[in-house]
Amino acid sequence: MAFDKIRIKDIAMRAGVSVGTVDRVLHKRPNVSKAALEKVEKALDEMEYEPNVYASALAYNRDYTFVCIIPQHESEAYWEEIEEGVQVATRRRRDFNVSLQLLYYERFNGESFLEATRQCFELKPDGVIVVPAKLELTRDFTSQLSDQQVPFILLDSYLPDLKPLAFFGQDSFQSGYFAARMLMLIASKENEIMMMKQLKDGHIGSKQQNNRETGFRHYMRDHFPEVAITEVNLPLGGTREEFDDILEQFFTTHPHVHHAITFNSKAHLVGQFLLRTNRRQVQIMGYDMVPKNAECVRQGSISFLIAQHAYQQGYSCIETLFQAIVLKKEVTPVNYMPIELLTRENIDFYRRTVIG
Repeated sequence: MAFDKIRIKDIAMRAGVSVGTVDRVLHKRPNVSKAALEKVEKALDEMEYEPNVYASALAYNRDYTFVCIIPQHESEAYWEEIEEGVQVATRRRRDFNVSLQLLYYERFNGESFLEATRQCFELKPDGVIVVPAKLELTRDFTSQLSDQQVPFILLDSYLPDLKPLAFFGQDSFQSGYFAARMLMLIASKENEIMMMKQLKDGHIGSKQQNNRETGFRHYMRDHFPEVAITEVNLPLGGTREEFDDILEQFFTTHPHVHHAITFNSKAHLVGQFLLRTNRRQVQIMGYDMVPKNAECVRQGSISFLIAQHAYQQGYSCIETLFQAIVLKKEVTPVNYMPIELLTRENIDFYRRTVIG
């Protein structure tokens, strides 16, 4: 019997109880005897009844506020895709009175993260998405969320001890290991590889990038221990002129380097330099399908990109909060994104989302 055709009076007739009793059971109200409850539950099971959770959520007619806390970012960045994904998912659920507040914090600035969390609590959120900052700061924040029974999702970095509702991101160690394996298919004859980083006060941007580097070095140690890995820092907040000076000096003093890698979304900083200086014999491998990276892939200065499905991550975070909080459904706690390799041959066929 199709659940959308089952009426309360049909259930009551099958269970041998009143319509009012069935209504109280369906809406989990008190004052139902154990015997009546068992009769109704047996009838529901036999009739394969499923509640229309969407209709129930709409009828409830309450407002839901979701907060997303992410790092401040420029355009052409991974976070821009995340931001678009959460906004599109929120608009899709606007009939359920779901609203979104985006809050930003500066990387490497603990006070900035604390200010964002203070603003978050002022909004009295029903659910939160957060990109972790330093572990101790993130733990304090998520502990307060848990104390207030506010579900939260971790994005980018998986910290299972914090007991999030869900996590979305890549397995960053495996991603770095995979990157090394793919790079060495075309660089197996090389003696040296350049690793481009962007540091501030000696610190890298995220735990995820650190884990990718760990995976990369693990593969290289096991399979190509003789290949030197030379680090080059393009400082966060630097200008194009500063970057060009650093890169010109490196490639002038390392003329035999033909391959480079970075674990952030800024491979185009090197890729565009290589195009401007006509160094066609050098390529860099990087992450994220942002437009500037994609153009460098098409022109040949970026050899490979690893896609993280940033848009889908943002979209899925909102959809997961919606399913768990509004529809009261169980959700998948750990959601690893696929590790996909983009090249000049397939980049124009890449779709950033598979969500309908």
